[in-house]
Amino acid sequence: MKIFVLIGKALGIEVRDIKELLGEGGQSIRMNYYPPCPQPETVLGLKPHTDGSALTILLQANEVEGLQINKDGTWVPIQPLPNAFIISLGDVMEVSN
Repeated sequence: MKIFVLIGKALGIEVRDIKELLGEGGQSIRMNYYPPCPQPETVLGLKPHTDGSALTILLQANEVEGLQINKDGTWVPIQPLPNAFIISLGDVMEVSN
C-alpha cells in the first residue's frame, strides 16, 4: 500500500481515494525460472496478455531476454538490465474518463 500511496501522490490522487480503490491491498508472489535456451526460436512463450493485477515487480535474474511490450501494435523486446527491477502497472491501475 505504501507504494500505491506514493504513486497516487505523484499523480495528485488523494490517499483516501487510493485506499478506497484498492481496499486492504492483497499481495502474492510467483516465481518462474526460464533458463537460457540454445534455440529460442523453437520456444513457445506465454500468449500476449495484460497484467490483471495493480502492480507487478519483475526481476529478470538471469538476464535472459523474453519480456516484450506492445508499442503501437509492434512487440518490442525489453533488454534485461543487471540487478534492475521492472515495474509494471496492471489493469487495476488503468485510468479512464
